[in-house]
Amino acid sequence: MTNEIIKSLYERKSIRIFTEEEISREDKNSILQAALQAPSAGCQLLYTILDITDAGKKEKIALLCDNQLFMAKAKMMLVFCADCRKWLSFYEEAGLKPRDPGAGDLLLAVEDALIAAQNAVTAAESLGIGSCYIGDVMENAEEMKAVLQLPQYVYPACLLVFGHPTEQQKLRKKPERFRVSDIVCENSYQDKSGAQIREMFLGKTGGKSYDEWMEAFWKRKYESDFSREMNRSMEIYLRDFR
Repeated sequence: MTNEIIKSLYERKSIRIFTEEEISREDKNSILQAALQAPSAGCQLLYTILDITDAGKKEKIALLCDNQLFMAKAKMMLVFCADCRKWLSFYEEAGLKPRDPGAGDLLLAVEDALIAAQNAVTAAESLGIGSCYIGDVMENAEEMKAVLQLPQYVYPACLLVFGHPTEQQKLRKKPERFRVSDIVCENSYQDKSGAQIREMFLGKTGGKSYDEWMEAFWKRKYESDFSREMNRSMEIYLRDFR
């Protein structure tokens, strides 16, 4: 694989154990500048990046994100917010009277935030810096909004932590990804048959049967307390966009 960017995408994996090495100011700036190179819907820049540098705030966020305490040890923590608020300010500054943001505006802003986040991840990987997405930032809406001081129309779409990976993390095998044929449908959505689903998961269930593995995954993820809390919190955030 000669293309270095594609090679980097194949090698990148989530890193949750970091060394004590600091991320240099130059590397941090490179990551942030790379994030800003991402495309945005109509160049509206419907996102804001929160650079969390306060140690106490990092610890509070880690506790709110299902007690993932490794997050507080990360050398850089960025929250990518879907931000529909800033354009209201821009319009009002021009003497305009903008409508309230709706669900479509929120989804556009989420897209902008996540594209920028992935740019940051790819840039970090090229610099030998590991990263991990933290979806739990959308949980515990009331407390998270207070910690991040989020005003109306601003939603924490994702959180990333960064740091230099330990040797063990570098050598850890990346989980095997699915095949293109498992994920890609041509021209229209196509449901998979039971046989196709089972074939898709062959060799990916850790030695368990498909039914055993899926039930364990269902309990651990879909029916989990954090999943229910995530849905509750999203209802809180969505109140602003109705």
